[in-house]
Amino acid sequence: MPQVNSVTTPTRRTALRGGAAIALGLVSAACSGGSKGGVGPDGRVTIQLWHGQNERNRVVVEELVADFERAYPNIRIDLGGGGVVADEMLQKVLAALASGSFPDIAYIFGSDLASIARSPNVVDLTDALPGWNDLWQPVQTAVTLNGRVRAAPALTDSLAVVCNQAVFANAGVALPVTGWSWKDFTATARKLTDADRGTFGTGWPGVGDEDTTWRLWPLVWDLGGEVIAADGKTVGFADVGERALQVVADLARDKSVYIDAKPGTDQMYQVFKSGLMGMVITGQWQLAEIIDARVDYTVVPMPSFTGAPMTISGPDTWTLFDNGPARVHAARTFVNWLNDPRQDVRWDIGAGSLPLSRPAQALPEWQRQVEDIDGLDVFTRALVYSRARPVHPAYPQVSQALGQAIVSVLYGRRSPAEAMRRCRREADAALHIPR
Repeated sequence: MPQVNSVTTPTRRTALRGGAAIALGLVSAACSGGSKGGVGPDGRVTIQLWHGQNERNRVVVEELVADFERAYPNIRIDLGGGGVVADEMLQKVLAALASGSFPDIAYIFGSDLASIARSPNVVDLTDALPGWNDLWQPVQTAVTLNGRVRAAPALTDSLAVVCNQAVFANAGVALPVTGWSWKDFTATARKLTDADRGTFGTGWPGVGDEDTTWRLWPLVWDLGGEVIAADGKTVGFADVGERALQVVADLARDKSVYIDAKPGTDQMYQVFKSGLMGMVITGQWQLAEIIDARVDYTVVPMPSFTGAPMTISGPDTWTLFDNGPARVHAARTFVNWLNDPRQDVRWDIGAGSLPLSRPAQALPEWQRQVEDIDGLDVFTRALVYSRARPVHPAYPQVSQALGQAIVSVLYGRRSPAEAMRRCRREADAALHIPR
C-alpha cells in the first residue's frame, strides 16, 4: 500500500479549553480590530494566515499558497504568524482578538467556532462561498451558526471501525460486515479479548475530552436523540443517553476495552498497531500510521442500533477576521480558491482528509487515491450519511459533561443511568446561561 500523509493531529480533537469566556470578555473591549489597510505601495494586499499545521501538512499549505500567489499576483499571504499548532489555536486567536491585532484567516476547530464567532471581528460569509450546495451536509452544518455562515470549511473527516485482521484471525473471530449492530460490536470485542495475551477487543479515550465524547454522538443520533434539544435550553439526548452509555458499560464490564487515560490517544493507537487490539473507532487520518506500522487491516462502517448507517464528521474551518475591506476581499478570494475542488483534492490527499464536496470526490485524483488506499472508500462513502455537531456556544460544556459521564462508566464509577443524570444536570445548567 502507498504511503498517505497524516493530518493535523492524531486525535483530530483536543481537550476543552478553560478561560474562553474570560478571553471573549476581553474581545468585546477590543472591537476596533487589527491593523487595517494591508495594501502596499506596489498595490499588493498582504494577509496573514495562521494555518496551525504540523510539519508535513505545512509543506502542502506552502505549495498551495505559492500556486495561489502566482494566480493572484496582487495578493500576498504571510504564513509567518501564529506560531502554534491547531490544538493551541483557539487561545492564540482569543488573545489576538483581545489585543486588537489579529490575523486575516485562522484554522479553527469546528467545535470552537461558536466561541470565536461571538467576536464582532469575525467575517460573515453568508452567500459568499461558491458551490455551497455541493458541500456535504455536515460540512455546511459545521460552519453555520444561527442560520449564518460564519467560516469557510477547511477539511472534513468521518469515523469508522478499523480492524486488525491478524488479531481476528488469531482469535478465530469473523470480521464484521456492513450493517452490523452495537450488540455485535460488544460481542466481537469480548471474543477478541484475551487477558493472558494482553489483547483487547477495542479502545476508548478515557480523559473526558472531546476525543472521548465525539465517538458517542453517532449512537445518540442513531437512537433519535440530538446534542441539544430544539428549545436550546436542555440536552437532546436525555431519553437515549443511558442506552448509548450502556454500550460503553458493556465494554467495561467485559474488560474488553483499553482505556487510554492520557490526552492525545497515542497509547490507544500504539496498542492497536502493536497487534494487541482488534478494533479501533477512528478516522481516515489514522490510516497513515496504520500503514506505516504494516498492520494488515480492513475498515467497516460504524455499527448501529437501527440498521440505518450513522456516523460523525468533524469538519474544521478557515475563520476570517475583519482587517478592512481590502484584506477581507483578499482573504475571501483565497479561501474560495482553496475550496475549489481542484485545490481541495490536493489538500485532501496531502493532509489525509476527505473531500469537502461531491465535485471534489468525483475528481480522478481522488478516485485514484481511493483505489490505492485500502478502506478509504468506507470513510468517503460515510460522508453521505454522516452528521456534524451543532455550532453552539454551550457545546464545550455539553461535551465536557458527557465526556465525564463516559469516563465514569468506563471506570465503573457510575452506572449509565447515574452518569446520565449527572451529565444532564450539568449540561442543562450550562445551556440555561444567557450567551
